[in-house]
Amino acid sequence: MGLAAMFSFLWLGSVLSGAGVSKAENPIVQTIYTADPAPLVYDGRVYIFTGHDEDNSVGYNMWDWRLFSSTDMANWQHHPVPMSLSTFSWASAQAWAGQVVARNEKFYFYVPVRNRATNRMAIGVGVSDAVTGPYVDAIGGPLLENGEIDPTVFIDDDGQAYLYWGNPNLWYVSLNEDMVSYSGDLTQVDLTVEGFGERLGNPDRPTAFEEAPWLYKRDGLYYMVYAGNCCPEDIRYSTGPTATGPWTYGGVIMPAEGTSSTNHPGIIDYNNVSYFVYHNSFLPGGSSFTRSVAVESFFYNGTEIPELHMTTEGPAQIHPLDPYTLQEAETMAWEEGVETEDCNEGTLNICDINDGDYIKVRGVAFGEGAVKFNARVSSAANGGNIELHLGSKDGQLIGTCTVPATGGWQEWVTVSCPVSGATGTHDLFLYFAGSGTDYLFNINWWQFE
Repeated sequence: MGLAAMFSFLWLGSVLSGAGVSKAENPIVQTIYTADPAPLVYDGRVYIFTGHDEDNSVGYNMWDWRLFSSTDMANWQHHPVPMSLSTFSWASAQAWAGQVVARNEKFYFYVPVRNRATNRMAIGVGVSDAVTGPYVDAIGGPLLENGEIDPTVFIDDDGQAYLYWGNPNLWYVSLNEDMVSYSGDLTQVDLTVEGFGERLGNPDRPTAFEEAPWLYKRDGLYYMVYAGNCCPEDIRYSTGPTATGPWTYGGVIMPAEGTSSTNHPGIIDYNNVSYFVYHNSFLPGGSSFTRSVAVESFFYNGTEIPELHMTTEGPAQIHPLDPYTLQEAETMAWEEGVETEDCNEGTLNICDINDGDYIKVRGVAFGEGAVKFNARVSSAANGGNIELHLGSKDGQLIGTCTVPATGGWQEWVTVSCPVSGATGTHDLFLYFAGSGTDYLFNINWWQFE
């Protein structure tokens, strides 16, 4: 059973404080388990690259990376798999925490994987002409290897790029202009209590730094954000006058919460708001090995990052969604029961739809009113109905669109139905209804007129 299918009978329980699944929007992805987020702002859009925890996992056995994007920080489009372990012919396991950076009109994906030849963790690099991929092996072997993990890359104002990584130590090296080679020696950072805070309850390791560094610059000050203590991990930060320090401890950003023993940070600025991206265990079945990416918004206190806590609400929506432009069906704020898969018409489609499943799209601006709904659908079964509701899955019904049998799960037709009562801005719920023991239908995209 897939993760999304669990929502047909599982409740998010006490972590949602009784809110119910239709109101929560953190974690931002519910169709699969996601971990180790790495946000990137590019061309007016936020992209979050993640790791992928398998359903029912009892270890960090991860095989690919995933990608989600948004322009409103509320509705997230799911993208095809950008890169997998099989991208690196020399790697044998552990598609762990990576980061994508843009340079030279290309995109570089730095990831830790296990080198088959040495059985040690190494840093590989994928490259693509498009932010969404697919990425290919840029080198044909490791960029570097010292058995440690969690790369983060930062390009300074003077064009110099730095790669940091490490667990349990912290290392850096200067990358060359080509982003797939480096100059100089690997440098180990001196992890002092003054620089990285005090570890709790472990006199053998007095410094808090554990793993997951994230380096960036703001107003001339350099920030090193990282997972501290273990286990469970909290998120802390240090600051410095240069990209290589010296570092001064700043404090705790996010205390350890939930049942995941790990956390992994990323921080970006977008549309004049700062966002902290992390993972937790808040979805049904969540654990240290089945994690989920979430987002919180914040504002700095001068140069200080405030203490943040995990929420189920997520950040405020930046702008309403336009229903009169074509919307990929895999763009959503929340869902119950559905999955996504590769679509033969491009991108993804939603699938595995049963009676009672739904998708929530937050803040849809209908304006003076919609009169028609179109959807691209397929069904190898008997089809069913797409019910359009405002406000909740049981809210005002503005239209019902019938999906016929099309002869195959990738045999697509466009269906339409009249709409009435859709004015102003509302949360839109696509509620799926039908009978039979098989899945009902798939949806590729939808659009109002």
